[in-house]
Amino acid sequence: MYVDLPDSELREYRGSGREPEDFDRFWAETLAEARGFDLDVRSERLETPLTTIEVFDISFTGAGGQRVRAWLRIPAGASAPLPAVVQFHGYGRGRGDAVENLLWASAGYAHLELDTRGQAWSGSRGTTPDDVGSGPQVPGFLTRGIEGRESYYYRRLIVDAVRLTEVARELPQVDAARVAVFGISQGGGLALAVAGLVPSLSAVVARVPFLCDFPRATVITDARPYREIADYLSWYRDRREQVLDTLAYFDGVNFAARAVAPVHITAALMDPVCPPSTVFAAYNRYAGPKEITVWPYNAHEGGGHDDDLLTLESFAAMLGGG
Repeated sequence: MYVDLPDSELREYRGSGREPEDFDRFWAETLAEARGFDLDVRSERLETPLTTIEVFDISFTGAGGQRVRAWLRIPAGASAPLPAVVQFHGYGRGRGDAVENLLWASAGYAHLELDTRGQAWSGSRGTTPDDVGSGPQVPGFLTRGIEGRESYYYRRLIVDAVRLTEVARELPQVDAARVAVFGISQGGGLALAVAGLVPSLSAVVARVPFLCDFPRATVITDARPYREIADYLSWYRDRREQVLDTLAYFDGVNFAARAVAPVHITAALMDPVCPPSTVFAAYNRYAGPKEITVWPYNAHEGGGHDDDLLTLESFAAMLGGG
């Protein structure tokens, strides 16, 4: 059922969070630190049972100099550099196995799939650890290192995501002038973050994005993962302002306000995981060309297969064919 703002208010809602004065400086310094490490891209072609798609095991230097893994899939026999779709995953998912997730390469794109550091317990496997310690946290990742912006888990994950777009441009299979980012839920939030940090992207698709408008999300839904933050603050009651200060540097609304690449966002009006007002906050603040698709009778699954078709249409329009 509907538990959020009515449609007329959603179309105007721009978020309840704060925007740090040094937001841009923090991320410029964070990315400069990351770029102090050579990308050191390594690629190994795998033997698989697939006959129409080639798969490469990619590794590169992500946040903190840590090795991060990804898949690269391309149509078998592709002879020219291809437009690339760089994908980030939902909460709990890793890059999965080599023969999974074949849609984007089957559609003619070079498909890079990030292995989400430390996650991969829900729906897919992974191999990239998160080697950084944390203070007290609620089980999950939303409160890992939340004591400060430098230690927060999503600082590392966003850096990994940005670096993978840089990897894409170094690969001979990829047309460096046609790179898109894509994700669902957590992956959608990461896509918005990368869009706000990498101005040269060709396209962005963020479906039912997570990590947006933290101050509102944490008080209007009991669903996890946002519930992790509420659980944390129910015990560390004196840290509310400190936590909200940290989260402001990772809020998709603030990244959206800096993003210029064309975007297609989706929202589901019965979504308890990523409430529609939090998605609309990012959409309404998005600085570049934008389009939104709203699913009135869906929850966090969004449009499912119909969303896949819309994403394919968006990439065809914004990237061209492979």
